[in-house]
Amino acid sequence: MPGLIGMDWSFVAGVIYLLNTLFAIVVIFFERRNPTATLAWLMVLFFLPLIGFVLYLFLGQNYTRQRLFTLKAKDDAALRAIFEEQHRRLLESQHRFSNPEAEQYRDVILALLRSNRAFLTEDNRVEIYTDGNKKFEALFAAIRDARHHIHLEYFIVNNDELGREVVHALAAKAAEGLEVRLLFDALGTRAGGGSRAAFRELTDAGGRIGVFFPSVYRVNYRNHRKIAVIDGRIGFIGGFNIGDEYLGRGPLGYWRDTAVKITGQAVKLLQLRFFLDWHFAVGEYLRADPAYFPGPDGDGTTAVQIVSGGPDTRRSPIKEGYIKLINAARESVYLQTPYFIPDDSISDALRLAALSGADVRLMIPSKPDHPFVYWATLSFAADLLDAGVRVYTYDNGFIHAKTIVVDGRVGSVGSANWDVRSFRLNFEANAFFYDAAVGAELKQRFLEDLALSTELTAERYARRSRRIRFKESISRLFSPLG
Repeated sequence: MPGLIGMDWSFVAGVIYLLNTLFAIVVIFFERRNPTATLAWLMVLFFLPLIGFVLYLFLGQNYTRQRLFTLKAKDDAALRAIFEEQHRRLLESQHRFSNPEAEQYRDVILALLRSNRAFLTEDNRVEIYTDGNKKFEALFAAIRDARHHIHLEYFIVNNDELGREVVHALAAKAAEGLEVRLLFDALGTRAGGGSRAAFRELTDAGGRIGVFFPSVYRVNYRNHRKIAVIDGRIGFIGGFNIGDEYLGRGPLGYWRDTAVKITGQAVKLLQLRFFLDWHFAVGEYLRADPAYFPGPDGDGTTAVQIVSGGPDTRRSPIKEGYIKLINAARESVYLQTPYFIPDDSISDALRLAALSGADVRLMIPSKPDHPFVYWATLSFAADLLDAGVRVYTYDNGFIHAKTIVVDGRVGSVGSANWDVRSFRLNFEANAFFYDAAVGAELKQRFLEDLALSTELTAERYARRSRRIRFKESISRLFSPLG
């Protein structure tokens, strides 16, 4: 019997070793990962065989990513013609912008147009929300006033008080005969108790739900976007999901986030983003009916580009947009993010901006919602201190905003964090804006948050305990996985 047990364990060990070797071959030769991620996966597979095997099944495979490219290629081809004329005019400097900020950042606009077909609209009004109660008051008001359709797309729709309130409001409009569609990510929403049964009131009233990527055992390739479109006239985009914690009712306390309400032609681009994601998840093709894209156009003056990124893009357009904004800075770069795990391109851009004399400030949480990510964030943020970047930890609850404002004139608000998951592995959407008034307001919100934050100086960071140093080292070591 002892010999038999020994033989069984030897067989199991051999199988695990064989599988790890096969996965290593796949990582190196077939998946074309970046070298840092490749080395991280090889280390996990060979030094933690059993754990590495499980992690790879949940996090590492790229076959789904290739399938996403194939499925969305047809949609992308259909849209290409829409942007060719604006691209040509910008390239030939024939386009005349409606405000000086758009003219000043023509190269940023052109880069995003070329890399992401992010059409520029210039007639928008933008309202900024940094408090969940005010943001959802505005959303509920728009839902109540809706006359034709309501399209919501969120990573998380929790089955809690706020989630049920949203579902109830949507069901009431569906019962009036409006078209109501709610798209949510399977993994993000399932974690908050949002099973199909939680949306029965909506579906019974005639509303439709779409579940993005139902494979809940896969952590990657999630739809992390937060978009709402009401009657094709009002749009919302930002960092707030739907759940009580986003109103400050969760264990992390007050929830500091950022979202914007947009009226103007940019809403049509949010609508288009929803159409593509709905078609991908549900298979229903929504035609370009004038009821979904109504006129007249807006009467605002803010220039906006809606930029999308994720596994369905060959590059990282939102990250590239961030880098272009940082490189354009002459006075200041203020950014907020709950998760800061940058690659070298982001770190180098921030360091060079600070070394060149710009006032570069980064605000991160003072408490973790995901400990592994938090300790890595602290480590990467501290790396920038020697270049003159000033880092702050937000003390008044939890900061979840994903924003950047440059020189108080241009910036971005959306769902994309400053980490590898947002840049490569999840579906994200951001609004890039070019307007001095909007930029000044976003900069002012950042400065107000400084009064509720503690600066992470080099001296303070050096005093951290050995226990924290160990956590940072382990978290940083595994941060490239994906």
